[in-house]
Amino acid sequence: MAVQKSSHNFTKIVLKPLHTNLFHIVLSAFFLTIGFANGYSQELPSKSIKFPPSTLQDSLIINKEDFMTVIDSVKKDSVKADQKKSILEDKIKYKADNFTKIDQKKKLITLYDQAELYYQDIELKAGIIVMNYEKNEVYAGRIKDSTGNYTQLPVFKQGTNVVEPDSIRFNYKTKKALIWNSRTDQGEFRVKAEISKKENDSVYFLKGARFTTSKDIDDPEYYFFTKKIKLVPKKKVVTGLTNMVIADVPTPIAIPFAFFPMTEESQSGIIIPTFQDTRRQGYSLQNIGYYLALSDYVDLTIFGDYYTNGSYGLRFESSYAVKYLFSGNLNVRFENLIQSERGFPDYSRSRIYNIQWSHAQDQKSSPNSRFSASVNLGSSQFFQQSLNQINVGSNLVNNLSSSISYSKTFNTVPQVNMSLSATHNQNTQTQQINMTLPTLQASVDRIFPFAPKDGAKKGFIKNINLQYNLRGENRISTFDSLFFRPEMFKNAQTGFQHSIPLSTNFKVFKHFSVTTSANYNEVWYFKTIRRNFDSELNQVVTNEVNGFDAFRTYSFSSSVGTTIYGTFNFGETKKIQAIRHVMRPSISHSYTPSFEQYYDTYAMDASGKMQEYTRFDGGIFGSPSNNYSNNLGFNLSNTFEAKVTDKDSTKTEAKKVMLLNQLNFSTSYNMAADSLRWTPVRLSGGTVLFNNKMNVNFAATLDPYAINAAGRRIDKWNIDNGGSLFRMTSANMTTNYSFSSKSKEGNQKKNKQGARNGGREDDLFGTNTDLGDSRQSQFSNDEEDDTKFSEFYKSEIPWDITFAYSLTYSNNNRESRITGNSVMISGNMDLTPRWKVGVSTGYDFVQNGVTFTQFRFERDLLSWRMDFNWTPYGDFASWGFFIGIKSSVLSDIKWDRRSLPDRTLR
Repeated sequence: MAVQKSSHNFTKIVLKPLHTNLFHIVLSAFFLTIGFANGYSQELPSKSIKFPPSTLQDSLIINKEDFMTVIDSVKKDSVKADQKKSILEDKIKYKADNFTKIDQKKKLITLYDQAELYYQDIELKAGIIVMNYEKNEVYAGRIKDSTGNYTQLPVFKQGTNVVEPDSIRFNYKTKKALIWNSRTDQGEFRVKAEISKKENDSVYFLKGARFTTSKDIDDPEYYFFTKKIKLVPKKKVVTGLTNMVIADVPTPIAIPFAFFPMTEESQSGIIIPTFQDTRRQGYSLQNIGYYLALSDYVDLTIFGDYYTNGSYGLRFESSYAVKYLFSGNLNVRFENLIQSERGFPDYSRSRIYNIQWSHAQDQKSSPNSRFSASVNLGSSQFFQQSLNQINVGSNLVNNLSSSISYSKTFNTVPQVNMSLSATHNQNTQTQQINMTLPTLQASVDRIFPFAPKDGAKKGFIKNINLQYNLRGENRISTFDSLFFRPEMFKNAQTGFQHSIPLSTNFKVFKHFSVTTSANYNEVWYFKTIRRNFDSELNQVVTNEVNGFDAFRTYSFSSSVGTTIYGTFNFGETKKIQAIRHVMRPSISHSYTPSFEQYYDTYAMDASGKMQEYTRFDGGIFGSPSNNYSNNLGFNLSNTFEAKVTDKDSTKTEAKKVMLLNQLNFSTSYNMAADSLRWTPVRLSGGTVLFNNKMNVNFAATLDPYAINAAGRRIDKWNIDNGGSLFRMTSANMTTNYSFSSKSKEGNQKKNKQGARNGGREDDLFGTNTDLGDSRQSQFSNDEEDDTKFSEFYKSEIPWDITFAYSLTYSNNNRESRITGNSVMISGNMDLTPRWKVGVSTGYDFVQNGVTFTQFRFERDLLSWRMDFNWTPYGDFASWGFFIGIKSSVLSDIKWDRRSLPDRTLR
């Protein structure tokens, strides 16, 4: 017998023929004991080692903590090895904490307490494992602890399939198994069966099975019970008669058979509709549809709604993504709405639509070029009239905007940047649409012709630089009723603007920064105007003139500014140690000459009274001015910062607190004007309070001139007219404050879809309700930790509050009144670990009424969710109730009931 140390730190025992059986036995047992004692694994012949019965007992028990045993095929006798084939096809690794028992006679290996066994692709862990390597079978089961409770349930793993039964009997050669009380996860399903039979690697038969999406498979909130199941892991589940059980109470809900696809890949399928009853459209089936898994990169969902009065709706939703390249989604919605019945006076019919497209490119895919899209366009009344969603925030916002852009950078010297974009802006109240289709922008990076190639650029000459910019637009202005029609292109305007700014900067007296610049502009138009008096019509007629035309302008500007620091020290022992004041005053001058050469005259009436005009009037880049401008601008910006003693006594440095992050004053003086040379003083400021959680912004306009009885400004100081030095014509203040408990800090749910529709990300105007997907929670989707609420008196109650206040003052014509004064507030709270409540409301102090109000309630039923929302009054008065299973595979098991707000078609 020879003992060899293998490269895997296992002890290899090779038995050689000996003349003395007793010596053979003693020496073998000695080396076995030595191998176990040193933590090594032994390698035995696959047929096991046969000892003479007269010299050694048939079984050998070895007590050892955490050791590994490897049974390997080693030749004991070359003649016998050739005659009989090895039973085991691979190495078996096993370990146990308590003991390992090897029964040579019965061909059994018994592992007890924290037993583990590894063979080929099979991993088995249990309290006790018994292996019969003659019958190629393994048995695993539970063991009792000191209190008599069963512990260490078996965990059987083969490949990616994991089963957790009470006990298992497995043939590792035929791959068949018999499993008692098996537990396994198949996608979002958890399956438990009284008896399971494993036919092969791909087919299981289950008897007395329950399957659910609940986390606790042994005590689920609900489950589906069936006597027979055929399970193909990761592919499908086929059942016989299936009955739904809720809280261990069988329900009358049953189906004779069922088929559940279990593939990890997306599968196409039918979407179950929701039945609704509306006041004006009658009964309806909403959200009936079909999901198409087109490929691994793109999908498509088609929804449809039908109402008994003839109204209907269609929606197409698609998402796409290519890893490391781009991702996006496209939503197209159309609704044909009929109100009342034909022949009644309130009968009306309208068609509304909305298109949303979002596209984002991975920054790493192409560092020198980028394509992005954010589109939200459609009927101006879509969010007010849609029967398939409730979005109050979108209803109250009067603007829809879109942008599609492509940009590219050319890494030349100098660098060149180019972009091509299309924009859309739509006012939902006036229904006016302004588009640029497209906008071309190009620029050449700054060139310093007099700067050295190496070294700093200092002085007036070295800092001289120039740049070239190009902007071209095709601008369209139309209305909602003409959108996507040929008429929208009739009044399109096209033009190009070239600009070459030349500038430099330098220091004077060490502390003053001076900037001077000259700007050259050239504008190209392809359509101009001509005005003349038509004696037959007795009015001025404006005619369009097609053809290329251009004008050129230039201007000069300069500015000087500095920064002044002031500190007021109160002492290091004071709570407020110091206040720092930073002032940045600046004076600017701009000069633009008159370009009267581009002006002509026309007769205003039959008397021959002449009026000047330029043929470039109404151009998208403006027109040249026939008046020269000579302005002086004054600006003063301030910041105030305090240094306070930190409450933490262990910190040696004082804490910096921002008092006012901005306080700005600005005005200008027109030296070329004959009167009213001073413009009103504009004051603006802002600060943050309460650890940067509250934003406060304010602004005011102060006019030094008085006004006459008609409300027009006159060339007379307000103080000389019996008033104050300045006349406040307008002022406003806004405050936003968001705060929450520590457990929900920074975890408020953002209403991204509501913002995308044109509303707000917060819930000041309630939550966005998309009736096409009721599975989404009204609150944060983060799952709570159940252990967090284990101690009743120490349980935390997460909450969050968002507060907004707005005040507007107007005094243009001495009316001196508050035109806007409102407060809005929204709050959410977890009353219990499973109950959430929320409210959004406000009050208008000018109209003396409560603004939009919404109440929200939600109950987390573990694998189910129940919610209720209620808008008690107003134009959006409605309520909704939903209860359903959270899991996407059973999302069609739900009850959804809603009362939609009354719609008024316009």
